[in-house]
Amino acid sequence: MFDIQTHLNDHGVVTPFPLAEFLSTLPLTLLGIVLLLGVTFAIGVRQRRHAVIDAAWPLGFVVVAVISFVASAGHGDDARRWLLLALTTIWGVRLSLHLMWRLRGGEEDPRYTKLLGTKGPENRNREAIRKAYLPQGAVMFIVSLVQQVGMFAAGPLGWLAWVGIAVWVIGMFFEVVGDLQLARFKADPDRSGILDTGVWAWTRHPNYFGDSAVWWGLFLVTASSWPGVLTVLSPLLMTLALRFVTGVPPVERAMAGRPGYEEYAERTSVFFPLPPRRR
Repeated sequence: MFDIQTHLNDHGVVTPFPLAEFLSTLPLTLLGIVLLLGVTFAIGVRQRRHAVIDAAWPLGFVVVAVISFVASAGHGDDARRWLLLALTTIWGVRLSLHLMWRLRGGEEDPRYTKLLGTKGPENRNREAIRKAYLPQGAVMFIVSLVQQVGMFAAGPLGWLAWVGIAVWVIGMFFEVVGDLQLARFKADPDRSGILDTGVWAWTRHPNYFGDSAVWWGLFLVTASSWPGVLTVLSPLLMTLALRFVTGVPPVERAMAGRPGYEEYAERTSVFFPLPPRRR
């Protein structure tokens, strides 16, 4: 009979899952997300630009990880708890600081100008809640089930978790190196053409691929003990969003028509890193 509370882990040992304790933590993580987005909304209203939510997005997962870590003490496997907390915090804080640096200045991001309209601050604020804060909060809660479930998983770390760490490292490499190479390219006053060297020669969107890989890595760490495998929706949702909705498509539309981009696209993989095709 199927039982969500017990299952064989990858060591072949039956491990219980503290379902009641896990469920009692969900309102706390949800409250943490609401408070973070509430503060972010207040900052957005004050600065008259709601692009600040971009920098809050990765911090939301750090908040959830911290709350889940504290709540799962005495229930989940300590090695997995510390590992998920560390991997999530390193990724989230690094990305948030990077986005804060990109958001420096006082102008609203054109994406949010288009999304929220220009009918006055009050209308834009209402639209921001409806179109940005509520949807992102809901997605944040669903995706963060990787951390929430993983923190309470009682089985010890197995080989699948080590594979997850390797995937996370690969993802961080592409995300961090891609961001650094792009920043260096933009800062070069003598730059010309399209950035097509380094990791950008292997994929047109190394930062988005890296982000996706990070979440598959976190998922594998959680999936190494029951019922972590049930959180597969989290990395799948992140990957689909990055590849087909919020990540790749807007950038591709913005870059279309730029000199040299069509040739670059013909020889470079759009998402998953592959050796560049011959010119």
